Amino acid sequence: MTVAGKRPGTWFVTGTSRGLGLELAKQLLSGGANVAATTRSAQRLLAALSGQVDTSRLLPLAVDLTDQKQVEQAVARTLERFGALDTVVNNAGYGFLAAVEETSDREVRDMLDVQVVGVWNVLRATLPTLRAQRSGHIVNVSSVLGLTAVPGWGLYCAGKFALEGLSEALAAEVADFGVKVTIVEPGYFRTSFLAPDSLALPAEHSEHYPAVRAMVADHLELQGNQPGDPVKGAAAIIRQVLAGDGPLRQLLGSDSHAYATAKVDALRANLDATASSAPATDFTAV
Repeated sequence: MTVAGKRPGTWFVTGTSRGLGLELAKQLLSGGANVAATTRSAQRLLAALSGQVDTSRLLPLAVDLTDQKQVEQAVARTLERFGALDTVVNNAGYGFLAAVEETSDREVRDMLDVQVVGVWNVLRATLPTLRAQRSGHIVNVSSVLGLTAVPGWGLYCAGKFALEGLSEALAAEVADFGVKVTIVEPGYFRTSFLAPDSLALPAEHSEHYPAVRAMVADHLELQGNQPGDPVKGAAAIIRQVLAGDGPLRQLLGSDSHAYATAKVDALRANLDATASSAPATDFTAV
């Protein structure tokens, strides 16, 4: 796992104490990469890796991603420790299930702070290095729910939709600097994402949304039976980065592909239905 055959690549990965982030850290370390791994609990990360991989090339970083100064300090420590930065993976996040009406102001701000502000903080801190060296790869882990929305996932979708827009613009902005951007869109993966201690629920429920309550119960029961294999998912992300090419969007999972295809079909039907009416609001040609 080298860059230009000269040295191990250095990866800065957020959200590494569980799920895809943890699996990425394991595989990267096993492959010889240097890994700066941010987490809310460095102790939990080290415990999860203990006895499984050589952690001599690991820099665990307890970071609040919503704090710009903490993020800048983490990136500075990464450069000081490894002397390089090649790949940035914005993976931190959590699930939230509630109807839009049930979602409080605080819950909205907390989610967007992680899903959007946190990513922006990491990008501001890392892009100067990638831009100056005219190389690098940014991986923003979104979700198929960044392409399509379903009831009960409104807040989570809002954050991922924002990440998708940010990532599209970013990809065009940094292309001339030799920096590539990949948007990863997983479906349901067999991680702890839907576990009760990971999935966030609203502080208050409304009796008016029984279908959302049923959906939440179904998702809690889905835990441990998701179709996606996190080992294969992490390996696919690493392969695309090392290949240095591939499409802007990397869909992971047959369910993700099916959801995205249905969204494209629905959007095409909508565009076809408004093809003749849309121009009616243009100025009349003189």
